[in-house]
Amino acid sequence: MITVFLADDHRMFRQGLRTLLSSTSDIEVVGEGSDGQEVLRGIEKARPDVAVLDIAMPSLTGIELARRLTKSTPRTRILLLTMHGDSYFAVEALKAGALGFMLKEESFDDLAAAIRRVARGETVVSPALEAPVMREFVSMARKSDSSGRALLTERERQVLQMVAEGLTNQEIAEKLCISSSTVDTHRKNIMAKLDIHTVAGLVKYAIRHRIITV
Repeated sequence: MITVFLADDHRMFRQGLRTLLSSTSDIEVVGEGSDGQEVLRGIEKARPDVAVLDIAMPSLTGIELARRLTKSTPRTRILLLTMHGDSYFAVEALKAGALGFMLKEESFDDLAAAIRRVARGETVVSPALEAPVMREFVSMARKSDSSGRALLTERERQVLQMVAEGLTNQEIAEKLCISSSTVDTHRKNIMAKLDIHTVAGLVKYAIRHRIITV
């Protein structure tokens, strides 16, 4: 049985969807809500398999909810169900951690199938949005090289290499003819861009992407 939490600020739509899902043999609705903060608390308590979220809700949007739930309740898979057909919202939802993005114009059978696929860990996007979403992700990928190093400036790559080699801020500053405080700023920027917050993590990244060799 797949447990589902429904979030939509339109009560009639939410109740209708709950009734339809209750008619399936393998999907059970374990909670619902209309306010973003209320929904966040409800999902963190119920810990459903899938959270079906609208984008436009009071307090927190569905995309912000996805961002928070990915951290607080990572085992709950997220499916955005919305009337907003702009691929921008789909891309932002997927970047926030959602696995599914479905339009309300889809049939109930399509939605039920999407819930099942998301519950299995698959990514699902409404057919009308598949092509533009794919183009956007390809464009994003091209902006960064395969190693991810294009996220960093040339100076940041130099600093990363020296940090990974075990040099101190002062030693790096002397080699690059810059101040120690500037080196510290570069280190903070590198950690923020790569979302790596320890020296050990930076070393592993540098080895994995052949910035240094061992």
